[in-house]
Amino acid sequence: MFSALFASYAVLVRATADGPTGDELFNQVSVAIETACLLASSYTCGLMSLAVNSRRRAATYFFAAITFVLGAAFLNLEIREFVAMIARGATPQTSAFLSAFFTLVGCHGLHVTAGLVWLVVMMAQVAIKGFRPNVGRRLLCFALFWHTLDIVWVWLFTVVYLMGVRP
Repeated sequence: MFSALFASYAVLVRATADGPTGDELFNQVSVAIETACLLASSYTCGLMSLAVNSRRRAATYFFAAITFVLGAAFLNLEIREFVAMIARGATPQTSAFLSAFFTLVGCHGLHVTAGLVWLVVMMAQVAIKGFRPNVGRRLLCFALFWHTLDIVWVWLFTVVYLMGVRP
């Protein structure tokens, strides 16, 4: 799915219909902070996985909470970016470029949102069921999903926000 969205974005990135370009819209400082939040959340997710493997409940909750807060901060910054663009009249209807941008970045944001919900559900399962093998497996699946979101974001950051602002 993300491959198709990246391909669509690559084809439509210059189709601005005389509307704003990425260079005019993107705030590199805010995007750098978003990136730092998501990458740091991947690190804390890894620490959570280590805590799960060693059956340390308090450490598991602690690192899960930090992962959640960093993921939520990422989403907050992304939503603010979208709101600021829309306030400037840069909506998905403005151009094919913006349609592709909102679809690609928004889809990633929806996956992060789903990951945060999943994390809360998993912490509830740890509270109720403890570190049973099936719960541990689900936590491993969550961690793989979360790290995959980081990989997708690194590509997104590079293709959309770094390459998208060059002349």
